[in-house]
Amino acid sequence: MTVFFQLTVTAALALAVVFGTIAYFRAVRTARPPVGVFNGRDIFMMMGFVLALPYVYLALPGIVLPCVLALVFAGGLSVGYQPLIGNGRVRWALITTLIASVLAAHLAFGETAPPYWVANSCVVALVVVSATNLNVQGGMRLKNVAWFLLALAAYDAFFAWVVPLTQELADAVQGYPYAPAAGLRIGEDLGAVVGMGDLLAYSLFTTTAYKAYGKPGLRTGITLVVLFGAVLPVAALHLIAAVTGDAPGIIPAQVFFGPAAFTAYQVLRRRGPERRMADIVFRRDRADVPAPAPVRAEARPVA
Repeated sequence: MTVFFQLTVTAALALAVVFGTIAYFRAVRTARPPVGVFNGRDIFMMMGFVLALPYVYLALPGIVLPCVLALVFAGGLSVGYQPLIGNGRVRWALITTLIASVLAAHLAFGETAPPYWVANSCVVALVVVSATNLNVQGGMRLKNVAWFLLALAAYDAFFAWVVPLTQELADAVQGYPYAPAAGLRIGEDLGAVVGMGDLLAYSLFTTTAYKAYGKPGLRTGITLVVLFGAVLPVAALHLIAAVTGDAPGIIPAQVFFGPAAFTAYQVLRRRGPERRMADIVFRRDRADVPAPAPVRAEARPVA
Protein backbone atom coordinates (compact mmCIF):
# COMPACT_ATOMS: atom_id res chain seq x y z
CA MET A 1 0.00 0.00 0.00
CA THR A 2 2.80 2.42 0.92
CA VAL A 3 4.73 1.75 -2.28
CA PHE A 4 1.65 2.23 -4.45
CA PHE A 5 0.73 5.44 -2.61
CA GLN A 6 4.19 6.95 -2.93
CA LEU A 7 4.55 5.96 -6.57
CA THR A 8 1.11 7.28 -7.51
CA VAL A 9 1.50 10.60 -5.69
CA THR A 10 5.05 11.20 -6.93
CA ALA A 11 4.22 10.44 -10.56
CA ALA A 12 0.96 12.42 -10.45
CA LEU A 13 2.65 15.51 -9.00
CA ALA A 14 5.59 15.40 -11.40
CA LEU A 15 3.38 14.95 -14.45
CA ALA A 16 0.90 17.59 -13.31
CA VAL A 17 3.68 20.17 -13.01
CA VAL A 18 5.20 19.14 -16.35
CA PHE A 19 1.90 19.33 -18.23
CA GLY A 20 1.06 22.62 -16.53
CA THR A 21 4.41 24.04 -17.62
CA ILE A 22 3.88 22.87 -21.20
CA ALA A 23 0.37 24.36 -21.25
CA TYR A 24 1.76 27.70 -20.07
CA PHE A 25 4.57 27.49 -22.62
CA ARG A 26 2.09 26.93 -25.45
CA ALA A 27 -0.33 29.67 -24.41
CA VAL A 28 1.66 32.50 -22.82
CA ARG A 29 4.60 34.55 -24.06
CA THR A 30 6.81 35.98 -21.35
CA ALA A 31 8.97 39.05 -21.82
CA ARG A 32 12.53 37.97 -22.54
CA PRO A 33 15.10 39.70 -20.34
CA PRO A 34 17.97 41.45 -22.16
CA VAL A 35 20.64 39.01 -20.94
CA GLY A 36 21.81 37.49 -24.22
CA VAL A 37 22.08 33.72 -24.50
CA PHE A 38 22.81 31.12 -21.81
CA ASN A 39 26.35 29.81 -21.65
CA GLY A 40 28.70 27.94 -19.33
CA ARG A 41 29.11 30.97 -17.08
CA ASP A 42 25.35 31.09 -16.48
CA ILE A 43 25.30 27.41 -15.49
CA PHE A 44 28.20 28.04 -13.10
CA MET A 45 26.30 30.95 -11.52
CA MET A 46 23.14 28.86 -11.20
CA MET A 47 25.04 26.11 -9.41
CA GLY A 48 26.58 28.71 -7.12
CA PHE A 49 23.11 29.97 -6.28
CA VAL A 50 21.89 26.41 -5.63
CA LEU A 51 24.88 25.75 -3.38
CA ALA A 52 24.45 28.93 -1.36
CA LEU A 53 20.67 28.92 -0.92
CA PRO A 54 20.41 26.07 1.65
CA TYR A 55 23.03 27.72 3.83
CA VAL A 56 21.10 30.98 3.70
CA TYR A 57 17.90 29.18 4.70
CA LEU A 58 19.62 27.34 7.58
CA ALA A 59 21.14 30.58 8.85
CA LEU A 60 17.70 32.11 9.29
CA PRO A 61 16.27 31.87 12.80
CA GLY A 62 13.09 29.88 13.46
CA ILE A 63 9.97 31.60 12.24
CA VAL A 64 11.91 33.82 9.80
CA LEU A 65 12.50 30.91 7.40
CA PRO A 66 8.82 30.33 6.46
CA CYS A 67 8.33 34.09 6.13
CA VAL A 68 11.18 34.25 3.63
CA LEU A 69 9.81 31.23 1.75
CA ALA A 70 6.37 32.87 1.59
CA LEU A 71 7.93 36.01 0.09
CA VAL A 72 9.89 33.90 -2.43
CA PHE A 73 6.70 32.12 -3.46
CA ALA A 74 4.81 35.41 -3.79
CA GLY A 75 7.58 36.96 -5.89
CA GLY A 76 7.73 33.97 -8.22
CA LEU A 77 3.97 34.03 -8.71
CA SER A 78 3.90 37.78 -9.37
CA VAL A 79 6.59 37.74 -12.06
CA GLY A 80 5.46 34.58 -13.79
CA TYR A 81 1.77 35.37 -14.03
CA GLN A 82 1.97 39.03 -14.96
CA PRO A 83 1.33 38.17 -18.64
CA LEU A 84 -1.86 36.34 -17.63
CA ILE A 85 -3.16 38.86 -15.08
CA GLY A 86 -2.06 42.31 -16.11
CA ASN A 87 -3.99 44.13 -13.40
CA GLY A 88 -1.56 44.34 -10.49
CA ARG A 89 -4.21 44.68 -7.80
CA VAL A 90 -6.09 41.63 -9.01
CA ARG A 91 -2.88 39.63 -9.39
CA TRP A 92 -1.66 40.44 -5.88
CA ALA A 93 -5.09 39.78 -4.40
CA LEU A 94 -5.04 36.28 -5.90
CA ILE A 95 -1.44 35.70 -4.79
CA THR A 96 -2.25 36.85 -1.26
CA THR A 97 -5.22 34.49 -1.18
CA LEU A 98 -3.07 31.57 -2.30
CA ILE A 99 -0.32 32.29 0.22
CA ALA A 100 -2.83 32.85 3.01
CA SER A 101 -4.63 29.58 2.21
CA VAL A 102 -1.44 27.64 2.95
CA LEU A 103 -1.03 29.32 6.34
CA ALA A 104 -4.72 28.89 7.16
CA ALA A 105 -4.65 25.18 6.31
CA HIS A 106 -1.50 24.72 8.39
CA LEU A 107 -3.01 26.46 11.42
CA ALA A 108 -6.37 24.71 11.11
CA PHE A 109 -5.29 21.16 10.27
CA GLY A 110 -1.57 20.82 10.96
CA GLU A 111 1.44 19.98 8.81
CA THR A 112 0.55 16.32 8.25
CA ALA A 113 -3.05 16.91 7.13
CA PRO A 114 -4.06 16.59 3.44
CA PRO A 115 -5.62 20.12 3.22
CA TYR A 116 -2.28 21.74 4.08
CA TRP A 117 -0.32 19.65 1.60
CA VAL A 118 -2.86 20.23 -1.17
CA ALA A 119 -2.69 24.01 -0.65
CA ASN A 120 1.11 24.07 -0.36
CA SER A 121 1.53 21.80 -3.40
CA CYS A 122 -0.65 24.06 -5.54
CA VAL A 123 1.48 27.10 -4.68
CA VAL A 124 4.75 25.22 -5.24
CA ALA A 125 3.52 23.86 -8.58
CA LEU A 126 2.49 27.32 -9.79
CA VAL A 127 5.89 28.74 -8.80
CA VAL A 128 7.69 25.96 -10.70
CA VAL A 129 5.57 26.58 -13.81
CA SER A 130 6.45 30.27 -13.59
CA ALA A 131 10.19 29.78 -13.01
CA THR A 132 10.51 27.19 -15.77
CA ASN A 133 8.91 29.37 -18.42
CA LEU A 134 10.89 32.43 -17.42
CA ASN A 135 14.09 30.44 -17.99
CA VAL A 136 13.07 28.45 -21.07
CA GLN A 137 11.42 31.33 -22.89
CA GLY A 138 14.26 33.56 -21.72
CA GLY A 139 16.78 31.60 -23.78
CA MET A 140 17.82 28.53 -21.81
CA ARG A 141 18.71 25.67 -24.15
CA LEU A 142 18.51 21.91 -23.69
CA LYS A 143 22.30 21.72 -23.60
CA ASN A 144 22.34 24.12 -20.65
CA VAL A 145 19.67 22.15 -18.81
CA ALA A 146 21.41 18.80 -19.42
CA TRP A 147 24.72 20.01 -17.97
CA PHE A 148 22.96 21.74 -15.08
CA LEU A 149 21.07 18.55 -14.16
CA LEU A 150 24.22 16.46 -14.34
CA ALA A 151 25.93 18.84 -11.93
CA LEU A 152 22.81 18.88 -9.75
CA ALA A 153 22.91 15.07 -9.52
CA ALA A 154 26.44 15.22 -8.08
CA TYR A 155 25.41 18.04 -5.74
CA ASP A 156 22.38 16.16 -4.42
CA ALA A 157 24.34 12.95 -3.91
CA PHE A 158 27.08 14.73 -1.97
CA PHE A 159 24.75 16.72 0.29
CA ALA A 160 22.47 13.75 0.92
CA TRP A 161 25.05 11.05 1.64
CA VAL A 162 28.32 12.81 2.55
CA VAL A 163 27.32 16.11 4.15
CA PRO A 164 23.70 15.82 5.37
CA LEU A 165 22.72 19.34 4.33
CA THR A 166 19.53 18.24 2.61
CA GLN A 167 18.30 16.45 5.72
CA GLU A 168 19.17 19.47 7.86
CA LEU A 169 17.11 21.71 5.61
CA ALA A 170 14.20 19.27 5.71
CA ASP A 171 14.39 19.24 9.50
CA ALA A 172 14.56 23.05 9.61
CA VAL A 173 11.19 23.48 7.91
CA GLN A 174 9.46 20.85 10.05
CA GLY A 175 6.56 22.35 11.98
CA TYR A 176 6.33 25.42 9.77
CA PRO A 177 4.18 26.24 6.74
CA TYR A 178 5.49 26.89 3.21
CA ALA A 179 7.59 23.78 2.76
CA PRO A 180 9.66 23.97 -0.46
CA ALA A 181 8.08 20.73 -1.62
CA ALA A 182 4.87 19.25 -2.96
CA GLY A 183 3.26 16.08 -1.76
CA LEU A 184 0.51 14.48 0.25
CA ARG A 185 0.45 13.12 3.78
CA ILE A 186 -2.35 11.13 5.36
CA GLY A 187 -1.67 10.81 9.05
CA GLU A 188 1.67 9.45 10.18
CA ASP A 189 1.67 6.32 8.03
CA LEU A 190 1.23 7.46 4.43
CA GLY A 191 3.33 10.20 2.90
CA ALA A 192 4.97 11.14 -0.39
CA VAL A 193 6.91 14.36 -0.89
CA VAL A 194 8.71 15.71 -3.98
CA GLY A 195 11.18 18.54 -3.53
CA MET A 196 10.60 21.81 -5.32
CA GLY A 197 14.02 21.51 -6.93
CA ASP A 198 13.16 18.10 -8.34
CA LEU A 199 9.92 19.40 -9.84
CA LEU A 200 11.84 22.29 -11.38
CA ALA A 201 14.37 19.84 -12.87
CA TYR A 202 11.61 17.73 -14.45
CA SER A 203 9.76 20.69 -15.93
CA LEU A 204 12.95 22.41 -17.12
CA PHE A 205 14.15 19.37 -19.04
CA THR A 206 10.78 18.45 -20.54
CA THR A 207 9.84 21.98 -21.58
CA THR A 208 13.27 22.73 -23.04
CA ALA A 209 13.27 19.40 -24.89
CA TYR A 210 9.84 20.28 -26.28
CA LYS A 211 11.04 23.69 -27.39
CA ALA A 212 14.18 22.22 -28.93
CA TYR A 213 12.77 19.16 -30.73
CA GLY A 214 8.98 19.30 -30.59
CA LYS A 215 6.91 16.22 -29.80
CA PRO A 216 9.85 13.77 -29.77
CA GLY A 217 11.44 15.92 -27.06
CA LEU A 218 8.18 16.05 -25.13
CA ARG A 219 7.75 12.26 -25.24
CA THR A 220 11.34 11.78 -24.11
CA GLY A 221 10.91 14.17 -21.19
CA ILE A 222 7.67 12.58 -19.99
CA THR A 223 9.20 9.10 -20.16
CA LEU A 224 12.23 10.19 -18.12
CA VAL A 225 10.06 11.91 -15.52
CA VAL A 226 7.97 8.79 -14.95
CA LEU A 227 10.81 6.26 -14.96
CA PHE A 228 13.71 8.18 -13.43
CA GLY A 229 11.79 10.81 -11.48
CA ALA A 230 9.14 8.59 -9.89
CA VAL A 231 9.56 4.85 -10.37
CA LEU A 232 13.29 4.40 -9.70
CA PRO A 233 13.59 6.69 -6.64
CA VAL A 234 10.56 5.08 -4.96
CA ALA A 235 11.75 1.57 -5.88
CA ALA A 236 15.25 2.32 -4.60
CA LEU A 237 13.86 3.60 -1.29
CA HIS A 238 11.96 0.38 -0.60
CA LEU A 239 14.67 -1.89 -2.01
CA ILE A 240 17.28 -0.42 0.32
CA ALA A 241 14.85 -0.74 3.22
CA ALA A 242 14.21 -4.40 2.37
CA VAL A 243 17.91 -5.24 2.08
CA THR A 244 19.23 -3.28 5.05
CA GLY A 245 16.18 -3.30 7.28
CA ASP A 246 16.41 0.47 7.63
CA ALA A 247 14.69 2.93 5.29
CA PRO A 248 16.97 5.83 4.23
CA GLY A 249 15.73 9.27 5.13
CA ILE A 250 16.37 10.74 1.68
CA ILE A 251 16.81 9.28 -1.79
CA PRO A 252 17.95 12.12 -4.08
CA ALA A 253 15.90 11.70 -7.24
CA GLN A 254 18.39 13.68 -9.31
CA VAL A 255 20.94 10.87 -8.89
CA PHE A 256 18.69 8.93 -11.26
CA PHE A 257 17.17 11.72 -13.31
CA GLY A 258 20.25 13.88 -13.94
CA PRO A 259 22.40 11.28 -15.75
CA ALA A 260 19.33 9.99 -17.64
CA ALA A 261 18.48 13.51 -18.80
CA PHE A 262 22.05 14.14 -19.92
CA THR A 263 22.07 10.87 -21.88
CA ALA A 264 18.72 11.72 -23.46
CA TYR A 265 20.11 15.08 -24.55
CA GLN A 266 22.99 13.32 -26.30
CA VAL A 267 20.45 11.22 -28.20
CA LEU A 268 18.11 14.10 -29.05
CA ARG A 269 20.90 16.34 -30.33
CA ARG A 270 21.41 13.91 -33.21
CA ARG A 271 18.17 15.25 -34.65
CA GLY A 272 19.95 18.48 -35.47
CA PRO A 273 20.34 21.95 -33.97
CA GLU A 274 17.99 22.98 -31.20
CA ARG A 275 15.11 25.22 -32.16
CA ARG A 276 14.94 28.67 -30.65
CA MET A 277 11.81 30.55 -29.61
CA ALA A 278 12.03 32.51 -32.87
CA ASP A 279 11.94 29.24 -34.84
CA ILE A 280 8.51 28.23 -33.53
CA VAL A 281 5.12 29.41 -34.75
CA PHE A 282 2.80 29.45 -31.74
CA ARG A 283 -0.86 28.86 -32.35
CA ARG A 284 -3.71 28.23 -29.98
CA ASP A 285 -3.85 24.52 -30.74
CA ARG A 286 -0.19 23.63 -31.25
CA ALA A 287 3.27 24.91 -30.50
CA ASP A 288 5.41 22.49 -32.44
CA VAL A 289 5.13 23.96 -35.92
CA PRO A 290 8.44 25.03 -37.44
CA ALA A 291 8.52 28.64 -38.50
CA PRO A 292 8.44 29.17 -42.24
CA ALA A 293 11.82 29.45 -43.84
CA PRO A 294 12.91 33.04 -44.41
CA VAL A 295 12.50 34.36 -47.94
CA ARG A 296 15.76 34.61 -49.80
CA ALA A 297 16.82 38.20 -50.36
CA GLU A 298 17.48 37.75 -54.05
CA ALA A 299 14.04 36.25 -54.61
CA ARG A 300 12.19 38.99 -52.80
CA PRO A 301 14.37 42.02 -52.22
CA VAL A 302 13.52 44.31 -49.37
CA ALA A 303 13.27 47.99 -50.18
